[in-house]
Amino acid sequence: MKRFLCFSLLLFTLSCTAPKNLSLPARPAAALSGAAFYQQAAAYTWQQRDSLAVREILSGNVPDFLRKFVAIPVSAVTAEGKTIQATFYASPDYVSVGHNADWARIPLTPTAAQQMADSLGCFLPTRKMVDAIYMQATVKLEPLPLYALRDSTPTFYHHHLMIEGQRQGRKGLIAGIKKDVVISSKVSQDTRPNRVAIYGWHRPSGKPIQPLYTGHINWYVDYSHGIRLIHRKLKVNGKWMDYTQVLQDPELRQLLCDEELCDFTAYPY
Repeated sequence: MKRFLCFSLLLFTLSCTAPKNLSLPARPAAALSGAAFYQQAAAYTWQQRDSLAVREILSGNVPDFLRKFVAIPVSAVTAEGKTIQATFYASPDYVSVGHNADWARIPLTPTAAQQMADSLGCFLPTRKMVDAIYMQATVKLEPLPLYALRDSTPTFYHHHLMIEGQRQGRKGLIAGIKKDVVISSKVSQDTRPNRVAIYGWHRPSGKPIQPLYTGHINWYVDYSHGIRLIHRKLKVNGKWMDYTQVLQDPELRQLLCDEELCDFTAYPY
């Protein structure tokens, strides 16, 4: 009985500990670098590129800094005037492949992103969460639009290198460099099937280039899209909750979502 109580206490303690790291294995020594990933994927179809990225990332092929979550505080005021507070935990940058000295951001379709998020106990952000991340970011960069070959794999890598030249080694939570693939009720409400919702790419003024938009089919992805992983557990008024519980609660959902409906929580795959 004593052993059972101790084990139960350990599980309770672990479940109430702030998420700090992505649940990934150690990076394989022979895994692809960022440059090698793009060299291999250059002639791939988008399906092959997605599959390679998911396989590499779930095997642990990500730079060390991307394994650590950053706490993002949010708050809202209820109809009765009560302030509610929460903290969610976001990756400091967009999904990337490679090692510390040679890594690269990888734009993905929402289906690949959702598969990865589900495997890692994560979810994709809402529009409101993207804004909150931008506000908290320590590295805010000017967007770098490109206008030719937007959905070309080599363009993806070229844009990553441009961002790195602009970043100049500054560390910390970064924003302003990509449009986020987001979860949004606009996907479920759109009369066209198989949509992807994108939002963000904030200018230094804080205004995003990209309003919430579902004009693309879900297999479309270009150099400007980024995948930001969010741990699916967040702390709400001192209590740990799954993000789906928060989005389904009529009062709490405003912590994470600023849409009239917040019923779309994940992309099908």
